[in-house]
Amino acid sequence: MANSATNSPQTALDLLVLTVLGRRGPLHGYGIANAIEDLSDEALRIDEGSLYPALHRMEEAGWITASWTVTENKRRARIYQMTRAGKKQLAAESDRWTNFSAGVARVLRHA
Repeated sequence: MANSATNSPQTALDLLVLTVLGRRGPLHGYGIANAIEDLSDEALRIDEGSLYPALHRMEEAGWITASWTVTENKRRARIYQMTRAGKKQLAAESDRWTNFSAGVARVLRHA
């Protein structure tokens, strides 16, 4: 499969995180994970062991920024926000994922 590396679980997680941040605005990691779980009707659960390394990697890539804040519960939380580069990455990944999904659907329908 030529695009298997570009449509990995890691790529799917990046796409989900960037989509949530793009549509909902700045959130902390727990808020991102909850949004993905809620929006998927609990079909997708993101554990901390996957989410936080992905957030760190996306921050290093320049797709998101992070800053510390104090929540209403008086806890420190890191808030993540998408950058301009993240918006470009989201558009590119969305297009790739749409094409990949359509290809899989065609095979399932016509095999």
